[in-house]
Amino acid sequence: MTNTDQNIIGAVLNGETNQFSILVDRYKDMIYTLAYRMLRNREEAEEAAQDTFIKTYSSLNKFKGDSKFSTWLYRVAYNCCLDRIKKNKRKYNTVSIDEFNYNSIKSLDDILNQIETQERNEAIKQCLNQLAHEDSYILTLYYYEELSLAEMAKTMSLTSNHVKVKLFRSRKRLASVLKDQIEPEIMIGYEKAFKQAIR
Repeated sequence: MTNTDQNIIGAVLNGETNQFSILVDRYKDMIYTLAYRMLRNREEAEEAAQDTFIKTYSSLNKFKGDSKFSTWLYRVAYNCCLDRIKKNKRKYNTVSIDEFNYNSIKSLDDILNQIETQERNEAIKQCLNQLAHEDSYILTLYYYEELSLAEMAKTMSLTSNHVKVKLFRSRKRLASVLKDQIEPEIMIGYEKAFKQAIR
């Protein structure tokens, strides 16, 4: 039987500190992925992931259980990455916000729904690396962790409405990059299907 996060946290707080390694194993890949999406550097992402678990361990008693542990952990990771960005004052490449011609953000879903799941995930992963760190982070939470707006809001210390606006804009930018990345002849088929869908 798999221990729940809450049970493991309780054990750690009761002195079974070795149990924390279970949480590390459970979330290390996702934390590294989130850090890499923001920092664009493997070494820094690894260090940020380590920082995340160190800070999480040292402040575990502050976790009140009013949200999922993973949501709380992602927030710690997000803040660790922001601290590194501010400290290093790195400049990240961002895509220009071109005029978005579609009438609705639903167009992105119309496009993606016609790509096989594996192809879609690969296309998104490649395009995420071309977006600003915050866009990449919020879309990773949305597409891969499938967090709700409320959970994303807690992770990023924002209101749900603010996250909704950020997500809308990030998806528009992703759609713009996807349109450039997908083979033109394939994209033509997607666009035809989209035009038919909005008639």
